[in-house]
Amino acid sequence: MTAAHLVAAAPAHAETLAALHRLCFPEAWDAAAFASLLCAPGSIAAIAMAEQPVGFLLWRLLGDEAEVITLGVHPRRRRAGIAGLLLADACAQALAGGALSLVLEVAADNVAARAFYAAQGFAEVGTRPGYYRRSRTAPADALILRRRLIA
Repeated sequence: MTAAHLVAAAPAHAETLAALHRLCFPEAWDAAAFASLLCAPGSIAAIAMAEQPVGFLLWRLLGDEAEVITLGVHPRRRRAGIAGLLLADACAQALAGGALSLVLEVAADNVAARAFYAAQGFAEVGTRPGYYRRSRTAPADALILRRRLIA
């Protein structure tokens, strides 16, 4: 497999991001949603590229805090370091932009993502009951995770 490298994403990449999101999540966002998010102040996104797009991370800088909006890796490329590459880049950019911490939400029933984030230094700081409304299954709680960007 080809090693991934990161490309800064812009509104012109909205279709690519939506296509990846469909592969990663059962409740996918469309290109219009990505275009809107990418145009919002403080929003930054990266696409991991190998032979083709294999992952993405969209986040925003909110003063001294940054927030991951969505992160996904193509199912056939998971556990290959792509999420870590994307997250390390976002952390470095957020720190350079003045953020002291990075927050995100993850479904409580997403065991693999929770293990990944724990390994990346995130800790649970809150819960949003029934936050993820799913069309095929019962709602899932969102766990709010935070990682300090400075020691």
